[in-house]
Amino acid sequence: MQNGWVELFRVTTQTLAAYILLTILTRIIGKKLLSQMTYFDFVIAIVMGTIAGAYVVTEVKGAWVLLSPVVLTIATVATSMVHLKSLAARKILEGEPVIVVQNGKVMEENMKRLRYSLDKLEMQLRNKGAFNITDVEFALLEPNGKLSVLKKSQHLPVTMSDLGKPTAYKGLATEIIKDGDVLEQNLLQHNLSFKWLYGELKKRGVEDLSEVFYAALQSDGTLYVDVRRDGVDGVHEVEDKLE
Repeated sequence: MQNGWVELFRVTTQTLAAYILLTILTRIIGKKLLSQMTYFDFVIAIVMGTIAGAYVVTEVKGAWVLLSPVVLTIATVATSMVHLKSLAARKILEGEPVIVVQNGKVMEENMKRLRYSLDKLEMQLRNKGAFNITDVEFALLEPNGKLSVLKKSQHLPVTMSDLGKPTAYKGLATEIIKDGDVLEQNLLQHNLSFKWLYGELKKRGVEDLSEVFYAALQSDGTLYVDVRRDGVDGVHEVEDKLE
């Protein structure tokens, strides 16, 4: 029994030690390990995880090693709870958003502190549709490694609000049929009956529910229906065919 407690203590401490060490190292490496990883970053992450796993397996013998994932899960859940309860903990463990572009100017000191290259900044800006840094009002590198971009007002697309024109409400579509099966709860929550559904399907020439691959109620009350045999002429193909 005593050996059992010793092994339990060993697997718990060794797993927690590996978890804490990896958390610290990942925090030191920086935000880029969390997003837009290069091959080098990927290799580093894999090696770090492998070494930590090998350490636990070496120190813990027999079936006790199977307890390690349980300890790791508990530690992860506990860390998440700390994140929810403590703002200070979130700042320490996750960090804060950092401004890398302000009013079209690159913040070199912040970039240097983050070890965030200009090439990576330009790449992520292009992913956000900003091909010129001068078009950007603010760009912030988020704790998850992604870039949030606010373009200057003169480079933003015109909206209906800018034109002073009213717009109709456009909500989420509600799934009614999926793969030939009626989602009865979704149908009833809109005070619609099967009789109404069958009537709508007949208007579209559908006699059997099994013919329907997908149907959804739009926010304007219309029913979108996609049947299994679409009968589309001239299907556009994007795949390359090898001869």
